[in-house]
Amino acid sequence: MEENEKYMPKDDEHSKTENKNLSPDDKEKPTHEKSFEHENPELIWLSSKVAEIRSTMRKFIIGQESIVDLLMTGIFSAGHILLEGVPGVAKTLSAKVLSKSIATEFSRIQFTPDLMPSDVIGTSVFNMESSEFIFKKGPVFSNMILIDEINRAPAKTQAALFEVMEERQITYDGKLYKMDFPFIVIATQNPIEQEGTYALPEAQLDRFLFKITLEYPALNEEVEILKRYRNNITSPDLSQIEAAISNADLHKIQEIIKNVVIADELIDYIAAIVDQTRNHGKIYLGASPRASLSILKSTKATAGIRGRNFVTPDDIQFVAPYVLNHRIILTPEAEMEGTSTMDVIAEIIKEIEVPR
Repeated sequence: MEENEKYMPKDDEHSKTENKNLSPDDKEKPTHEKSFEHENPELIWLSSKVAEIRSTMRKFIIGQESIVDLLMTGIFSAGHILLEGVPGVAKTLSAKVLSKSIATEFSRIQFTPDLMPSDVIGTSVFNMESSEFIFKKGPVFSNMILIDEINRAPAKTQAALFEVMEERQITYDGKLYKMDFPFIVIATQNPIEQEGTYALPEAQLDRFLFKITLEYPALNEEVEILKRYRNNITSPDLSQIEAAISNADLHKIQEIIKNVVIADELIDYIAAIVDQTRNHGKIYLGASPRASLSILKSTKATAGIRGRNFVTPDDIQFVAPYVLNHRIILTPEAEMEGTSTMDVIAEIIKEIEVPR
């Protein structure tokens, strides 16, 4: 706990004394479970909203605790999220439950090999009454967009997402259409099926804040899944989910996240990690400055979710692998050795000295 006090904002010096008086049980908790939010009403409110979303997710998703936190981090820091995993590990279900937890418009697009850009962003339709063409908006004009099996669409359809994911706007026929707040894309892809799929271009991958890989559940978790659904032969009913936060709440949360403090030495720490990806022997293509900015904003969101108004090295180490793993390309030699991007990122984090 005392190690983290140096990262507190200067105007919170009085809280250090309070934190030293915590009970022994609280002192033994991991950093992200300690009650830093007791001094800040906004963080108390945020913690209550986080607890509501976690409670809703647990009703449908068993295990995957860190995945739930990463999904919330992505939403709260206004980032797009790519979920990867074999069929049946609840990629789509996770995205749908999370979207139901937020009172926003939801749109789902099933990507297929014959999908055209106009099927995503919209197209011009001739109006017989006015004798002119009008723009009919496509399903991407929503707040939370779930793109299922994003890697099944061809390159020209993928290109239609470049502008809207980065700039949150669509340019069509010389006219600009702004997206409403919030605008967040959650995409899923299957890593093992190659037939009928198209690899996402690096420029598009770079627009995703996180790439999260969903693994198989542990044995005890699978047993719990079977017990929960042993008397139910239909798909989970999501219609009864009550939204935990509104659009206004999400805007307020993002304002709280903006005010989370990060010390200069931790900014140097982020820069050192990203710079090492450009100078590592096993990496052919390193991360860009967009990766540094993504780590910065997602660590602030992580700190807020964990009830703190300041960032610690633990927050950076938690989000960095998910920010970097889809932004770097390994050398052919490293791939032949069976090295994964996550292995190299873990090696980099271990090598870079943690600020003291």
